[in-house]
Amino acid sequence: MTRVLLICMGNICRSPMALAVIRQLAGARLEVDSAGTHAVRPPQGADPRAKAVLAQRGYTPEMRRSRAVTAADFERFDLLLAMDRANLEDLRTRCPPGQEGKLRLFLDFAAGLEGQDVPDPYYGDLPGFERVLDLCEAGARGLLARLERGDPPG
Repeated sequence: MTRVLLICMGNICRSPMALAVIRQLAGARLEVDSAGTHAVRPPQGADPRAKAVLAQRGYTPEMRRSRAVTAADFERFDLLLAMDRANLEDLRTRCPPGQEGKLRLFLDFAAGLEGQDVPDPYYGDLPGFERVLDLCEAGARGLLARLERGDPPG
């Protein structure tokens, strides 16, 4: 089973949204979790706006607390997918030797969106969260399609 870690900065908006989408679309086919490069302290649940947008589209938001990326995550997961280039660079500085091939941008799996960031909606309004959900759905569909074809995860 492929193990995927979704990573944003605070682990309260983008990565929990992508987690909810992938869990619903993939079912038990993937082991998936989320974390933040600078996870919110003290740990808290997903942003209420993220939960609202997910619920409006029929997703069940995870009832979990934010957490930071750990050294063990680089070993445990097959793919560590950053929501943006800044977080990807942060992961690269922490990455143990030999694990670099696991690091990717989440939208590298979305046709036509490769190399693009999922923008941080935290300081914005509800339409920003809706846009992030659109991107999470595109990235999730692309990731699942690639894995279903049997393509290597990295």
